[in-house]
Amino acid sequence: MGIWLELGVFLLVFVFAIHQFHDLKKEKRKREAARQQASGPPQ
Repeated sequence: MGIWLELGVFLLVFVFAIHQFHDLKKEKRKREAARQQASGPPQ
């Protein structure tokens, strides 16, 4: 039974890590778009 508990905890940590990476990528994209807009259109 103990292994199922450890497996559950590991799974929770894994899902949380995936969620964090997703947020990180979203923030990076938002920052890139803001920087593009701030520099203006390329000439």
